Amino acid sequence: MDTQHFIGIDISKATLDWAVYSLGGTIIYQTQSANSETAIKATVKIIESLPGFDREKSVFCMEHTGIYNAHLLAYLHKLHFPVWLENSLQIKRAGGLQRGKTDAVDAVRIAEYACRFRDKIRLWQPPRQVIQQLAALSGVRQRLLSARQQLQQPLQEQQGFLTPSLQKQLTKTCQTSLKAINLDIDKIEKQIKELINKDPDLKELFELITSVPGVGSATASEVIVATNEFTSITDPKKLACHAGVAPFEHQSGSSIRGKARVNHHARKRLKSLFHLGAFR
Repeated sequence: MDTQHFIGIDISKATLDWAVYSLGGTIIYQTQSANSETAIKATVKIIESLPGFDREKSVFCMEHTGIYNAHLLAYLHKLHFPVWLENSLQIKRAGGLQRGKTDAVDAVRIAEYACRFRDKIRLWQPPRQVIQQLAALSGVRQRLLSARQQLQQPLQEQQGFLTPSLQKQLTKTCQTSLKAINLDIDKIEKQIKELINKDPDLKELFELITSVPGVGSATASEVIVATNEFTSITDPKKLACHAGVAPFEHQSGSSIRGKARVNHHARKRLKSLFHLGAFR
């Protein structure tokens, strides 16, 4: 891929910061836009009008920010622009992302990162519709589990510290909500199972992952979504890094030797599931 222009984009809920970096090593355009379809369309039009710009020799690089990427990814994919959706931890480790600075500076660093590692460009492919559905259903399931825990845990911890009558009153008060949540969890798990069984490729991959000892349906679903069916992440080490189960040394010269630690950019939900699987 003979890439000549690298567009770094720092994404937030309300705004996008853009930086266009040329192969010659200079920033030729910077701006901030709203994170809306109309603003994105207008900004891309300006970028396309830059001298020497060729969409086939460009790449739009950004970190994965979940739903905040939606408008941008949809528009760029529709127009067949090359998109590099990179894990923020990879950019951070390369020195291309330093929180605490401005979003405009981060956009420049993302663009510089894309240019520096242009030989490692991995173009983004949108997940299949079934994977988008799996991600949405799994997200709802996780929120329901969290809601159940928020109700159950205090009731369990309070036992022995409250009068029996008050404990009984609180437990009874929460029973209706807990029952409804449990029913919703059963429904969502049934929907996830049906979704997987309807798609032969997804079913085969799901069965392969769950054949590993200690790996259940929740972990398998999370891995499939996180790796886009192992198309966006194909290296086991990168998956471990993405999940935050591979700590890195904090060292600088001979004087700073910090404890090995996991970066806060890691996908903590996946990390938690991996740890649970390891103890089974």
